Amino acid sequence: MKKLLLLPGDGIGPEVTAVSRRLLAALALDIEVSEGLFGGASIDAHGVPLADAVKAQALASDAVLMGAVGGPQWAAQDYDKRPEAGLLQLRAAMDVFANLRPARCFAALADASSLKPELVAGLDILFVRELVGGVYFGQPRGIETLPNGERRGFNTQSYTSSEIRRVARVAFELARGRGGRVCSVEKANVMESGLLWREEVSALHAADYPDVALSHMYADNCAMQLAKWPAQFDVILTDNLFGDILSDLAGMLTGSLGMLPSAALGAADAPGLYEPIHGSAPDIAGLGLANPCASVLSLAMALRHSLGEPGAAARVEAAVEAALDAGARTRDLGGTLSTEAMGDAILAGV
Repeated sequence: MKKLLLLPGDGIGPEVTAVSRRLLAALALDIEVSEGLFGGASIDAHGVPLADAVKAQALASDAVLMGAVGGPQWAAQDYDKRPEAGLLQLRAAMDVFANLRPARCFAALADASSLKPELVAGLDILFVRELVGGVYFGQPRGIETLPNGERRGFNTQSYTSSEIRRVARVAFELARGRGGRVCSVEKANVMESGLLWREEVSALHAADYPDVALSHMYADNCAMQLAKWPAQFDVILTDNLFGDILSDLAGMLTGSLGMLPSAALGAADAPGLYEPIHGSAPDIAGLGLANPCASVLSLAMALRHSLGEPGAAARVEAAVEAALDAGARTRDLGGTLSTEAMGDAILAGV
């Protein structure tokens, strides 16, 4: 029996995760579901954002489905004790180095995008973001006081050849099953880590993936091109920092961050980590206003990539599309449905 660990987390996380749990129950699959505290909820209960027992539970599962972490009540904590630190610790412990972030514009939501409908209709981009390296994990980092009394904050952007190649390989393999195009994004013009990224991606492409079309683009230009002509992209391969920023930008192309799921994958036999890319949205937490679609679509990715249920994954995705086609909308999409009511609309199509 496959095992799924739910980590609802903070803010709207428990609300959207509850919808995914209802959906999973309706599918009646042979999957054992458990739940744990994570992020700020774990800080309040255990004093740490990721308890050792929950980490061990995650590593013993086939998939982990998160909600969201963070909130203003924990903002005064040191960085290594904040809810977000628990997420970074979990990603590192699971060694989920390849973050898959699909940005798909459902036909019914073309008018909800911040761009003209003709620019986003049929949009289907896959971001492959390196997830356990780069500036978020690089050492040294910190804040120090200089001899003249000034304070200095510093972070280190660092990548090795092997870290670049393993995530690039994932991008090339996925591109083979899609449009056959990879755009590798960095800042090779001003960053040595970006230059190494470009050189290693190019070398891997020449050696193993000449059948895939490879292009290179600076991150700032990529941001502009996503707003100008997003349909030019198939698979975007990039590092941790740029992937974080650019995939959030793509969220507005699809209508709402509430529509964007993600998967974080490591070795073939290792558990995957799945989560909506939106944050904890403390301003609407507990009000029943959150869009559960990103969580539901993250569940679909878990069913496909880690839980051995591709048929169920397709049913979930079709149910989301059917609900949207029927006019179901939460507030972020210009509608009035509550989180629970949107869940009901999706469940009706399973």
